[in-house]
Amino acid sequence: MLYAEIAIVVVLICVNGLLAMSELAIVSSRPARLKAMIDRDIKGAGRALALGANPGKFLSSVQIGITLVGVLSGAFSGATLGDRLSVFLASAGVRESLADPIGVGIVVALITYFSLIIGEL
Repeated sequence: MLYAEIAIVVVLICVNGLLAMSELAIVSSRPARLKAMIDRDIKGAGRALALGANPGKFLSSVQIGITLVGVLSGAFSGATLGDRLSVFLASAGVRESLADPIGVGIVVALITYFSLIIGEL
């Protein structure tokens, strides 16, 4: 079960990365290059040009997606992996009243770090 929980967190981080990558691709695309790609019948160039000309809706949607994935990632990992770490900390001698917040805090901090490094950069 641990592997499934880790796999879900990895998938959420990858989805975050795809959303961030699509945002960066639209913002940094050059209209002249996209028009040349349209002339060569490259699929998706027309859509990218349209999104780049009026990126407001697209970027808002991407930001909502990134925020949602981040919240889901933190909540899921804190509830599953954080509980596992809390049990481990309690068995290692940490008081139970401290083990839960420490375990969840460590897991959420690690997931946030990986989300920023892998998902955003």
